[in-house]
Amino acid sequence: MALSRRLLPLFLRRGAGARAHLSTAAAAAPAASASEEEDEQSVIVKGVRISGRPLYMDMQATTPVDPRVLDAMLPFYLSRYGNPHSRTHLYGWESDAAVEAARARVAALVGADPREIFFTSGATECNNIAVKGVMRFYRDRRRHVVTTQTEHKCVLDSCRYLQQEGFEVTYLPVRGDGLVDLAQLEDAIRPDTGLVSVMAVNNEIGVVQPLEEIGRICKEKGVPFHTDAAQALGKIPIDVNRMGIGLMSLSGHKIYGPKGVGALYLRRRPRIRVEPQMSGGGQERGIRSGTVPTPLVVGFGAACEIAAQEMDYDHRRVSALQQRLLDGIRAQVDEVVINGSMEHRYPGNLNLSFAYVEGESLLMGLKEVAVSSGSACTSASLEPSYVLRALGVEEDMAHTSIRFGMGRFTTEEEVDRAIELTVHQVKKLRDMSPLYEMAKAGIDLKSIEWSQH
Repeated sequence: MALSRRLLPLFLRRGAGARAHLSTAAAAAPAASASEEEDEQSVIVKGVRISGRPLYMDMQATTPVDPRVLDAMLPFYLSRYGNPHSRTHLYGWESDAAVEAARARVAALVGADPREIFFTSGATECNNIAVKGVMRFYRDRRRHVVTTQTEHKCVLDSCRYLQQEGFEVTYLPVRGDGLVDLAQLEDAIRPDTGLVSVMAVNNEIGVVQPLEEIGRICKEKGVPFHTDAAQALGKIPIDVNRMGIGLMSLSGHKIYGPKGVGALYLRRRPRIRVEPQMSGGGQERGIRSGTVPTPLVVGFGAACEIAAQEMDYDHRRVSALQQRLLDGIRAQVDEVVINGSMEHRYPGNLNLSFAYVEGESLLMGLKEVAVSSGSACTSASLEPSYVLRALGVEEDMAHTSIRFGMGRFTTEEEVDRAIELTVHQVKKLRDMSPLYEMAKAGIDLKSIEWSQH
């Protein structure tokens, strides 16, 4: 009962409406005084106390665990806690069966054979195995990689690591809408190219790359095609055979599953080989040694099963929320730019730049809304987003970008509140901006020669 009392507030609204949903024992607990409840619900952020936790609109960084996923996981923490690699007793057998059932659920969501799914700790590990593993295995014949400038940092860093080992890498530019130029990609492939790696859905701007066309080019050239699909899984339809995907990186916590688990899809026919990046007991058929975490894997499988059932509904609902957010902001604020293609985009990711507003100042002002200015994996950097710079976005506009992430549990009320707070903060910052005042007066800011003191 204590467990349920701690977990339920994560999914239920505060106040009397939420209290009505609590268990009988919880409802019978003494009611806290108004002042005590207010202090308990208030949160201090950056030295400022706000009433309650912020609205969560950062779904590309991570998603909340779906309660149905948690229900599937709990037995494997509390009673069915066997090591799935234990072959001599019931505890190991039932855990192994649960892992294989989850493997089948993940495979079904992407049209794969369960034997092609290998569990890992997450998409970063998958990307390292895919990029480094393929090139090291075929190092005698393949010395060249093709990727794009807008890939996730772990793919780019893996490619730079390979360069230090003597491999060559081509970093393709993208068009202004964030999409790769297919003709450039085809021209970049050489006889010694060992891998083409292109992200399915970009984590910063939500752009969906033409996977089927890229897969066709790679198949014609005889080159394995790897895609980082962490942001795509469960959000857009994926069929590894139709899209010609040879390797694919997946993550659990981007689809309302647990953190700490992911999966690598590795094609069996024609077989693609990788050099393992970790030595150990040979689990996951030697591709990824280490004890498979049964509860996490079960949660990942449950999240994939739910996504398969609800993808169409989630997509329609998130599309409506995206349009509501965009229309609400644009109706009250001018000089708002959408970063990335709107036609080829996952609607749960809306990346906007607000001219004449510094992005970090806007983020600081939006303490009641949990949003970001780019990838959580590179948020420590004060440099403008390398993804936006690759799109040709000017540095000042790249600094003003905010990424709004919506998902399964986002409500219309939360979107409306986000609109209200964003509009208020943008107007407040622009009122203090001499640049905005000059632009409204018709002065061409680019023609001004600024002096340095």
